Amino acid sequence: MGHRFELYQMNTRDEAEVCYQLAMAVSQELIDFVKDGLHRGIPRAELERALLAAGWNKEQVRGAIGSFAEVEFAIPVPRPRPYVTARDAFMYVVMFTALYVSAYYLGSLLFDLVNRAFPDPTERPEMYEYRYAAIRWSVASLIVAFPVFLYVAWLNARAIRQDPTKRASRIRRQLTYLTLFIASCALIGDGTTLIYNFLGGELTIRFALKVAIVAIIAGTTFGYYLRELRADEREL
Repeated sequence: MGHRFELYQMNTRDEAEVCYQLAMAVSQELIDFVKDGLHRGIPRAELERALLAAGWNKEQVRGAIGSFAEVEFAIPVPRPRPYVTARDAFMYVVMFTALYVSAYYLGSLLFDLVNRAFPDPTERPEMYEYRYAAIRWSVASLIVAFPVFLYVAWLNARAIRQDPTKRASRIRRQLTYLTLFIASCALIGDGTTLIYNFLGGELTIRFALKVAIVAIIAGTTFGYYLRELRADEREL
């Protein structure tokens, strides 16, 4: 049984390696084709149409053509490829972590303020002390996390202005998509909760304000980073 399992692992690794090599070969083949076509003076639009007609993926074609700069020279000039340093990864992880902490504790603070403005008659008196402590903790977290987010976001934006290839940073795009996913999940859950309570006839001012808080925080985050992704696509 152990021998069979080891043989299966070896076959799996071999298949994965073959698939990886084929993918790399196809990508290099596409880039070589584009390079040769540009060297012969064929317009980029014609190269794109020919490759699309041959069945290549639109993103692959544009990526291969975009690998070469539109400058006048005897041979095609490759564009600089984006690279990610450990510092870049650290800065983006810190920035998005500070964003998540800020968004969470902003929502928590506003929830507690709503609960204080519209108290629940069935709430026990000892909960008041807990709520004051929660407000203090939320304020303290925001005082620390939000300035960190703003400062690191400013540093990252400055780095992108100095080196526009950093827009294509893989860690930046991955964390941006993760943020969009979290924000969209929050919006979906918020809308589902609203409809559920509406159908049950349990809508109150207190509940409606909390739904609005989640919608504003998640919606603002989603809209901002979606716009960032679209701006990156235009620039790239």
